Amino acid sequence: MPPSPKSGSRSHSRAAPRQGQRNDPIPRLNAAMACDTAFRIIARRSLGALNAHHEATCRGDPTALHQMRIALTHLRTAILFFSPMVSDSTRTRIRADLKWLNAHLGVMRDIDVAIERLKTINRRRPQAIPSHQSWTTKRADTHRLLARALRSARYRRLVKNTSDWIEHGPWSTRKGKEAARKRASPVAAYSLRKLTQWQQKLLKKSHKLAKMDAEKRHRLRLLNKKLTYSIESFEDLFPDRNFSSQRTALKHLRKAQRALGQLNDDARGHALAVDLEKGGVRPPLQFLSHKRARRLILTAAAAYRKLAALG
Repeated sequence: MPPSPKSGSRSHSRAAPRQGQRNDPIPRLNAAMACDTAFRIIARRSLGALNAHHEATCRGDPTALHQMRIALTHLRTAILFFSPMVSDSTRTRIRADLKWLNAHLGVMRDIDVAIERLKTINRRRPQAIPSHQSWTTKRADTHRLLARALRSARYRRLVKNTSDWIEHGPWSTRKGKEAARKRASPVAAYSLRKLTQWQQKLLKKSHKLAKMDAEKRHRLRLLNKKLTYSIESFEDLFPDRNFSSQRTALKHLRKAQRALGQLNDDARGHALAVDLEKGGVRPPLQFLSHKRARRLILTAAAAYRKLAALG
């Protein structure tokens, strides 16, 4: 079995230290900081968190898996948030590799969420649930594939290449006044402008939430998540009075995110159940419920109204 990033080469360790093992702590953001410095800080945090939960995820820990997905989403969102600055010849490959990793983690997470939902039938004796063994077997099979991907040479290259690109990718040395201006722009001014644009886009799309099908709700959820994670990345700046509305907005965004996330989990759980049914296993739980869906949609819609009222 290939060595994991934890036991990888010395050059890999320098490129992407695990959380808690960095000699020089990652500094906090400040309003006057240049965008290129801020991007590196946010991206390093995310990559460090990704590696910090790698080994536990390989061992099958569902909490570590969830944290690894969160770290990965933070990293992908940061790349998108600063896309005008970091767009270069290498970014396309980096994004493709991160998408590959997200797909592997996502399949495993969908199964974990579905199993947790099934456990609500019998918390004290989940093994007594008729389809429990089939779901457990499916999880074990999926975890083997995930562990293989996480211990692969491709994963090690992904971490090293991403770390190298963050620190000194082509974007960081691009010639020209415009490229230099983007890198040197104060992060507070850029982030406030970008967050406002993303929030306006989200609110515009959320107006038709009640009439959306599952696919459109999924896209709205992804937009909500990008905005939420971006604001979280700039929490160091919250003491700045210019970011007071972002602190309040985060509360409403998280509430909408939970509701939309549960709707998406239901849809994914239903798809997994249908797949198992083809093998003759009928789950004792209907993942999709019209009453539950309506309640969650109303919850998200109310959160968006409160977000819009912030002005």
